[in-house]
Amino acid sequence: MIFNLFAPYAEEFALFNLVRYTTFRAGAACLTALVLSLALGPSVIGWLRGFQRGGQPIREDGPARHLIEKKGTPTMGGVLILLGVVLSTLLWVDLRNGMVWAVLFVTVGYGALGFADDWLKVTKRNTKGVSAKAKLVWQAGVGLVGASWIILLLPAPIATGLALPVFKETLIPLGFAFPAVGMLVLMGASNAVNLTDGLDGLAIVPAMIAAAVFTLIAYLVGNRVFSEYLQLHSVPGANELAVFCAALIGAGLGFLWFNAPPAAVFMGDTGSLALGGALGAVAIATKHEVVLAIVGGLFVVETVSVIIQVFWFKRTGRRVFLMAPLHHHFEKKGWAEATIVIRFWIIAMVLALVGLSTLKIR
Repeated sequence: MIFNLFAPYAEEFALFNLVRYTTFRAGAACLTALVLSLALGPSVIGWLRGFQRGGQPIREDGPARHLIEKKGTPTMGGVLILLGVVLSTLLWVDLRNGMVWAVLFVTVGYGALGFADDWLKVTKRNTKGVSAKAKLVWQAGVGLVGASWIILLLPAPIATGLALPVFKETLIPLGFAFPAVGMLVLMGASNAVNLTDGLDGLAIVPAMIAAAVFTLIAYLVGNRVFSEYLQLHSVPGANELAVFCAALIGAGLGFLWFNAPPAAVFMGDTGSLALGGALGAVAIATKHEVVLAIVGGLFVVETVSVIIQVFWFKRTGRRVFLMAPLHHHFEKKGWAEATIVIRFWIIAMVLALVGLSTLKIR
């Protein structure tokens, strides 16, 4: 909105020329989202406490200490993240850019599903929420529309091709199958972040780390000079997604202020599903789907731990881990929550560096 208001006067007024720079607007979006989150946080948390008598329902089969330490904490704090991301993005992005609208569609679409799931949990006072079948149908529908929308905005042949890191010239042509692949990327990313969200601050920081990586990637692939030098597939207009990713970082920081141990609010499915969908959508738009699996490797490991646990238990009746997802396994082993969270953050940062290294390998 601000870009569209001031850009026409950039040549006449030197100060207004700042809005043309992606880096300036990305920084402004980050700060705007942070301020919005911090300012709205107390009111949003108060509203959540108002109708969530008893806070988020706690799983009885989870770690015993959760029934004591986390009881009464409200959930659905993802509303705060969504407000910060959407409002600051609309303020600072070029609204004529279709990719931004496609990514916002996926983010809000998955956030709406998470909101409905959280709402049912807190109003019915159980941990079931939306049925698994209904969740998958909604995720698949939003994912398919979102992936198809992004494909229509991308130039050929990268629109329906799968790019690989390191092997810069390689582009696997998937043709009509790519919308389905994109849908799976979105569903996988969304559910992976959702599974990771189990301890105070555990999901939001790795999500911000991944968003920081994709802020850089979006800026690079959207810049013809940088993309040619690094031998990346150029994606015209993708630089505007750097503004979106920066807004996500700012909103995440604001949420972390209230989610830091002991958490005053949990993001719930409202936040985790939206965050995963947002990262997946940006990865598809920037043609770095595989890099997302590296940068978001912590989310992948958490998801794989659940798959292994379910598969092996059904096959043998025994468990591989004391409890899945993986962070609960370490809780059962006696690790302190802060120890698990900080060590997982370190792992997330290392994986982000590995993902970034693929950009320069030539």
